[in-house]
Amino acid sequence: MATAGKVIKCKAAVAWEPNKPLVMEEVEVAPPQANEVRIKIVVTAVCHTDLYQLFDNTHEDGFPTVLGHEAAGIVESVGPGVTEYQPGDKVIPLFIAQCRECRFCKSPRTNQCEKAWLGQQDSRFTCKGKTLVQFVGTSTFSEYTVVNQMAVAKIDPAAPLDKVCLLGCGICTGYGAAVNTAKVEPGSTCAVFGLGAVGLAAVMGCKDAGAKRIIAVDINPEKSEKAKVFGATDFVNPKDHSKPISQVLADMTDGGVDFSLECVGNVGVMRNALESCVVGWGVSVIVGWTDLEDFSARPLQLMAGRTWKGSVFGGYKGRDSVPQMVKAYLDKKVKVDEFITHNMTFDHINDAIELMKHGKCIRTVLSVSPQ
Repeated sequence: MATAGKVIKCKAAVAWEPNKPLVMEEVEVAPPQANEVRIKIVVTAVCHTDLYQLFDNTHEDGFPTVLGHEAAGIVESVGPGVTEYQPGDKVIPLFIAQCRECRFCKSPRTNQCEKAWLGQQDSRFTCKGKTLVQFVGTSTFSEYTVVNQMAVAKIDPAAPLDKVCLLGCGICTGYGAAVNTAKVEPGSTCAVFGLGAVGLAAVMGCKDAGAKRIIAVDINPEKSEKAKVFGATDFVNPKDHSKPISQVLADMTDGGVDFSLECVGNVGVMRNALESCVVGWGVSVIVGWTDLEDFSARPLQLMAGRTWKGSVFGGYKGRDSVPQMVKAYLDKKVKVDEFITHNMTFDHINDAIELMKHGKCIRTVLSVSPQ
């Protein structure tokens, strides 16, 4: 492409400081260096993790930044040493890298990657003379971004980018937490706490794994019908009950569910989800992200046979698994379209953030660049 090897000037939504609206700015995106890929972002969605960074995680060294990590685009150019990707490839950037070489990548027991922990690459973004922090190695709230090749999934060219972008975070996170981390079994009883995109994907994962009863739990009664679309058999609003939700679920299920998934990122809900599991073999998975508080539980909750687990990105190794999830979508084996409640243009990004902040959407997809 004509822009290869050159600095690209383009639009990006910059978070200059916490708790302030994003500002649409002209930024400079440097060419990719060794083992890097520069991507034209076609579409990006807004995820709760972006809001967490903007409103909750107010470490000063995280700003100014370009947020965004759930997106899809087209390779514009590649740096030296990149052979797996070529200009024109359809790709999904990944916030969890997969080097395929470290002991973690070689193990089937985890999707963590040792090289990904060594720190993000240097940012290729500058604006008004300042370097912008690259958010989780992706920074997709920009018309162009530069990503390490370890954090790029090459996908089927037939895939509609405005749909499969959601497989870059939310859907894989919830779905995989059910099928990979919890390992939900056929005929089992499940409870999913929190019915945003991640929770609804967890409901879908429980259904596809063969669960016979899936109890969706949320304090927003409007989520009830949406949960049923993805396979929930019951809906419970904790606000409708005077006793603890764990007791409500125990009464409904003869002592507790086989599997529970916490998709909120609230330490109190994490404990409720654990205590909603049946004694002896119940498995509870923490899926919702937070780093603000410690969680707690009484030792007996685990000593009696329950298991408490965590899951990041649904246990999926991104470079290998995201293309497979895209294929599953194209084969109509997983739902994606049903998560999208709003479509907007990139310049309405602050409106999209407000929708998510107030629970008025499941996913808003923003068109960033023409394809």
